Amino acid sequence: MKAILCKSFAPVSELVYEEVDTPSAGKGEVLIDVVAAGVNFPDSLLVQGLYQMKPELPFIPGTEVSGTISQVGEGVSNLTVGMKVIAMCQLGGYAQKVAVPYMQVMPIPDAIPLQEASGLLTAHATAHHALKQRAHLQSGETLLVTGAAGGTGLAAVQIGKTMGATVIAVCSSDEKCKVAKQNGADITINHSQQDLKETVKALTKGKGVDVVYECVGGDTFHACTRVMAWSGRLLVIGFAGGDIPKFPVNLALVKGFSVVGVFWGSFTQHQPQDFMMNMKELVTWYTQGKVKVVVDEAFSLANAVDAINKVTSRLVKGKVILLP
Repeated sequence: MKAILCKSFAPVSELVYEEVDTPSAGKGEVLIDVVAAGVNFPDSLLVQGLYQMKPELPFIPGTEVSGTISQVGEGVSNLTVGMKVIAMCQLGGYAQKVAVPYMQVMPIPDAIPLQEASGLLTAHATAHHALKQRAHLQSGETLLVTGAAGGTGLAAVQIGKTMGATVIAVCSSDEKCKVAKQNGADITINHSQQDLKETVKALTKGKGVDVVYECVGGDTFHACTRVMAWSGRLLVIGFAGGDIPKFPVNLALVKGFSVVGVFWGSFTQHQPQDFMMNMKELVTWYTQGKVKVVVDEAFSLANAVDAINKVTSRLVKGKVILLP
């Protein structure tokens, strides 16, 4: 089969597209014929050796896929050949086939197109976990989302609105603000034209926001620390801007807010039952039209480098996917 291989921790351009051995379903696994694979910002960090984990080389990147089951391994009784599924694979998603432990595979209804489904796990599941388990977002609260037109930012806008929050979407252009508005944002801020801190203070009449979904880092993070409401929760999602900020903890002390880390991958390992309940809720919301994966662009597997570069350039409005 064809796959994308990372042979050394190096720039994304060093990834290769080549023939590799076809995997088979081992005990407790299913083999998935991949229809689409989601492309995520951490994928670029992983292949450069800049992520929290460093896989053994060589490896196939890719953490989320959709497709159909073509083989069922020993001990698997709840999944059958031909089922439409989404799967969290940790590695191996940038390929025509991938073997995945059955506990990380979930059937999906026909109402959800497989190309969209491939982007549901990482972005939407991260936002869902962040707002539900980490922020305990309540109906009527104010949610500020940075990077709100990106994959996980757009998911946070949709989910926050579904949970009853007033959503303020922060984007870098009017075009991106329009996309966020179309996906449920009540208010949008183009931070390239408006001062984020002063605008939020004016919008909230000085109260500040209850929850911030922060995935940019750098100056954006620092501005968010200045607009937190009392008992607010500042969610640390990631650093798409490239700058990991240093936080003056005295701000949390005097303003009475919490800084809460969100690492969805660890959540799935530590709280697998909560993860599966979250996914069932997400799928239900999807079929009800409350959330949706917005596919910005689909690339062929051979063009995975271009796909990753588009994600890291922060030009994406929604999700980028690969079509093996």
